[in-house]
Amino acid sequence: VVCGGAHGSARCSAEDMPCSSAPFRPIKQGLYYGLTAKVGPGYIAERGGFSLIKRLCDFSSRSFYTSSVSSKKQDYYSVLGVSRTATQGEIKEAYKRLVKEYNPYTKPGDPQAKEKFAMVVEAFEVLSDEKTRKMYDDYGSAWLRLYAAQQQFGSGADTADEVELIRETFLDFAKDQDSEDFAPALDNVVELTFTEAVKGVYKDIAVDLFGSCPRCGGTGHHLGTEFSECPQCDGSGKEVSGPFLMTETCKKCDGSGIVMSSRCSLCKGTGQTRQQSTVSVAVPAGVKDGQSASISVGKKMIEVTFRVEESPMFRRDGDDVHSDMVISVADAILGGTTRAQGLYGTIDIPIPPGTQVDQKIRLAGKGFAHINSSSFGDHYVHIKIRVPRKISPLQRKLIESFAEEDRRWGSETWNGALSTHHSA
Repeated sequence: VVCGGAHGSARCSAEDMPCSSAPFRPIKQGLYYGLTAKVGPGYIAERGGFSLIKRLCDFSSRSFYTSSVSSKKQDYYSVLGVSRTATQGEIKEAYKRLVKEYNPYTKPGDPQAKEKFAMVVEAFEVLSDEKTRKMYDDYGSAWLRLYAAQQQFGSGADTADEVELIRETFLDFAKDQDSEDFAPALDNVVELTFTEAVKGVYKDIAVDLFGSCPRCGGTGHHLGTEFSECPQCDGSGKEVSGPFLMTETCKKCDGSGIVMSSRCSLCKGTGQTRQQSTVSVAVPAGVKDGQSASISVGKKMIEVTFRVEESPMFRRDGDDVHSDMVISVADAILGGTTRAQGLYGTIDIPIPPGTQVDQKIRLAGKGFAHINSSSFGDHYVHIKIRVPRKISPLQRKLIESFAEEDRRWGSETWNGALSTHHSA
């Protein structure tokens, strides 16, 4: 790696790495030559990465051995004439047959025999070893860089941990940078009346979903389009780049491993377009205002948020509900039973004798339903006592008698009431 900072074209020494003055030059997404203040000496030193940065820079500046065959990016399976699911026995049999066929000593007159022989040998060396075969299957021709890196850094546990440390350090930084470019997805809002939230309901909402492109039928290309293996990733759909050997989805083919001569102009080759659909959402009984839920729509999940209007009669507290009820003075004194509106219909409310103002009467199990449960909250009725502004002569006489009797029993509540009413 050649430093692009204050050191000019000279390579940074071990003491200078990482160079704090080097510019940020992106090579691939999530991977950079040079470091800024954020990914500077302190950022790396905290993770013990100075020595490894130097080794990685030395490693990346060396050229790896590649034969003329590798430079042509030949498919090893095609070279041996076997499928990608071939067994080791099939690979070995194909190798034996082909080395006899292309042996340059038995075919001195064939100018291509030597090159074909080298292709066969190289393909067999890679595919006959399960470790290198897996790397080739995963990364295409880029497998050689990963393999060379393993040889450079060795297979010791300490070194492997150091390599992973640096990879994670730069990946974490890349994620921090990328997160600034994306806004959180907006929820689909479902408006509910108070009664709908109490009892549950089915609501139809319009949502934007990705579906099969109507123009190309989901193929991503026009009729008659020619396909070929992606030259950038050799059909693997992945790329390996930079001194830190990070893998990412191939930008040219979007991870498909193939490229097409003519992409659909509507979906840009993805086969998917954003489409508005109407979805019926099952709202559970007892849903709360602001509560969110994930709803399955086909093979996709959408997030919905419920908004519940307020009730002029009821006040919600979790799964409990509160309401007020006005009773007469006589009912408060004598007690009895009265009827009132509950969440699920008219209910009978027992009034105990001597009920006081703001006393709460608990109606067990008459509140909101617990979601995903068969139990319910409670309904609390707050008592309000209505004092009449006007009374009849008979009522006055009876109340005066009550006050006189109450004073006789020594009650302080009605002290002075008799004389006041008597003088009226």
